[in-house]
Amino acid sequence: MILWLASYPKSGNTYLRALLAAYFFTKDGNFDFDKLKFIKFFPHINLFKNLGIDITDENEVLKNYIKAQEMINKKYKNYKKSILFVKTHSTLQSVNGNQFTNLDNTLGAIYIVRDPRNVITSYSNHYETSIEQSANDMLTNTYLKGMLDYNSFQNHVLTHLGTWADNYNSWKHFKKFNKYLLIKYEDMVSKPDIIFHDVLKFIAKISNTNLNIDKKKMENSINTTTFENLKKMEEKDGFIEAIKRKDNKNITFFKRGSNRDWKKLLNDQIKNKIEKSFNNEMKELGYL
Repeated sequence: MILWLASYPKSGNTYLRALLAAYFFTKDGNFDFDKLKFIKFFPHINLFKNLGIDITDENEVLKNYIKAQEMINKKYKNYKKSILFVKTHSTLQSVNGNQFTNLDNTLGAIYIVRDPRNVITSYSNHYETSIEQSANDMLTNTYLKGMLDYNSFQNHVLTHLGTWADNYNSWKHFKKFNKYLLIKYEDMVSKPDIIFHDVLKFIAKISNTNLNIDKKKMENSINTTTFENLKKMEEKDGFIEAIKRKDNKNITFFKRGSNRDWKKLLNDQIKNKIEKSFNNEMKELGYL
């Protein structure tokens, strides 16, 4: 069954995936980028190609979200790991009357959230947009070009984000089924041992398994996935998920991390606009 790792872009999803990949897909907890391949992406172009869907027809792709997830669950039904970690930036809201997922295909959801004022600056760097455009994207029902086809680095399907607030609020749907865990990026950075322990306990609970936490493996997972270590790994070997610039050079994925400070990068107009638009959510999360 699918365990969604959901977030708005540039909110710490990759950090959580690295921790999980290190813990669940290595013998000793020592991370390397290659282990991220065990955590799938949705919506990914190849899923729809395998279903014979016309990937240029957005409505056909949306109509087949559930069917694609059924295929994932069926394919990995007898996989040695019963939990299928799947990353998404999609809103959980229906689009054109089409559900994103359902309880038949979902084990649960871990939602990673980050102060939207810092998301703006990271989003701006990652997608090569201005701070103003990045703020506008977060305030509107925007979309991304889905996950890249790793063979061509060109083909894509659309990923509907919704607004930053809509994306965050939509995934609370799973709270009423006790299938939801919220974690803050800032807490992952400041107290990774506590947060990752909570994540592992949540996984054990929703999967109804006796997960005996390996403390040494957990420690190695945390130590080898620090921002500084991931940055060094990218500098040495590159990172396949990095987006290419207009000059065809990769945009550095692990650039500033928790050192990205909105107070130094946002003007008052944008700051006030974000705080006003997302006031309820930011207060709820303790960002205001």
